[in-house]
Amino acid sequence: MQIGIDLGSRKAKFALLDGERIVRLADHDTVTFYKRYGRLAGDELELDLAASGIFTPDELAGAAVVVTGYGRNTLALRGARVISEIRAHVAGALLQTGLRDFTLLDMGGQDTKVALVRGGKLADFVMNDKCAASSGRYLENMAAILELSLDELSSHWEDPVKLDATCGIFGESELIGQILRGHPVERLCAGVNQTLVKRVMPMLKRFASETIVLTGGVARNQGVVRLLEGETGLAVIVPEHPQHNGAIGCAFTGTGS
Repeated sequence: MQIGIDLGSRKAKFALLDGERIVRLADHDTVTFYKRYGRLAGDELELDLAASGIFTPDELAGAAVVVTGYGRNTLALRGARVISEIRAHVAGALLQTGLRDFTLLDMGGQDTKVALVRGGKLADFVMNDKCAASSGRYLENMAAILELSLDELSSHWEDPVKLDATCGIFGESELIGQILRGHPVERLCAGVNQTLVKRVMPMLKRFASETIVLTGGVARNQGVVRLLEGETGLAVIVPEHPQHNGAIGCAFTGTGS
């Protein structure tokens, strides 16, 4: 058995694999999980996985544990091997899609990563972890202004209202201005989704590919998927478990892959 842990900015994700077979996936709010089951011992993080109930004692016994974390905040987890976010997410995409050549676009709660994969190996990558305007946090803020759920926001992509602000804070003011102009909510939602796509396009253009594999929480946004397809002219593939991709990749590397 292999256990993969992705300590994200918003969610801590967990994966249990038996070889290449996914046995179980779970997630918890990161801060809440740390409060309940984590503590620092020197420079290392200790997680009481047994008390969390995510894994049984038999599963924990002898399992290889691999962990990754958000941005530069990765903590050494006692008893686990630590790998980079990029390596974890590429490994997860390789296992979930079976593809060997693609561009990985991972859009998480507070950062965005783009990686070029050739022959099943990481060839190059770029990431933006300095501004949340190209991440899921931006969508959450815009949905709150529109007084909509993320599901409702995510369902629109046609005839988007043009939004030009490159900063998430200024984007909120711009969206309020467009609301006052009386644009239909469906077009406003599409405009928000289009803005996110426009912000990641410069990163995608650095790594030309025939296929984009989209992971992270934003991969659940059908509007972003449709707009990405239209903007790039490429196939956009969303794995079955996009939000747990990093944890799956961690566990997959525990097989020696």
